[in-house]
Amino acid sequence: MNVCFEYLYRDAGNFKLWGEVVFANKEGLDIDEIESKIRNSLIDGEYFYASKIGVPVLRFEKLVPAMDHDWHEFVGVAESTNDVTDQANRDVCELLRTFEKMYSPTKSAA
Repeated sequence: MNVCFEYLYRDAGNFKLWGEVVFANKEGLDIDEIESKIRNSLIDGEYFYASKIGVPVLRFEKLVPAMDHDWHEFVGVAESTNDVTDQANRDVCELLRTFEKMYSPTKSAA
């Protein structure tokens, strides 16, 4: 079963754009374990930079500098029978490694 990674972009006016990317799950990782590992690697337990994780950046057509930022919000993961949609055709294990590398809580702030 594949894994659907669900996320959103919320601007300062609370307008939202929803996104999802389906990843392979060749090792059959448990969905709760995947979600826990992602949540443990997020900024303030919720946020990440889509461009650094390699998922599409969600943006409104018209840029409003006072309301726009680069953070995206993690919604959750779900099992999926849909085909993989990740542009790099990654397995969810690769996504988890990317999160851990980018946002590890043990990573020292230099």
